[in-house]
Amino acid sequence: MFTRRMAVSLIAGAILGVVCIIGATVRAGGGLGAVYLFAFWYNRLLIGFVIGLLDGQKKLPYLLLRGAVIGLVVSFAFYSSTGFGDPVGFIAGIVYGVLIEGAAFWFARKRS
Repeated sequence: MFTRRMAVSLIAGAILGVVCIIGATVRAGGGLGAVYLFAFWYNRLLIGFVIGLLDGQKKLPYLLLRGAVIGLVVSFAFYSSTGFGDPVGFIAGIVYGVLIEGAAFWFARKRS
């Protein structure tokens, strides 16, 4: 279960989660609580985890579309639980799903 694809996806999700925390803090002027920021980071990590579980043996355009859908679904859970208050963060989750899937495809493929 813990494959190279999973490792790449989790690392990418964790890094993008930090980027999200920075972006959310800047957009909100620093007024967000630690629990909210942790949940934001965890949401990005969860996107990476879900992507890491899935098969990466498809063609890249399909994988990128799938990454967008996973980013949408996982980010919507956070977005809706916060009262639909951060549409930028929601859209970023879709983009991050694509980025994580792309990183998983690129770095986890078999090298000969």
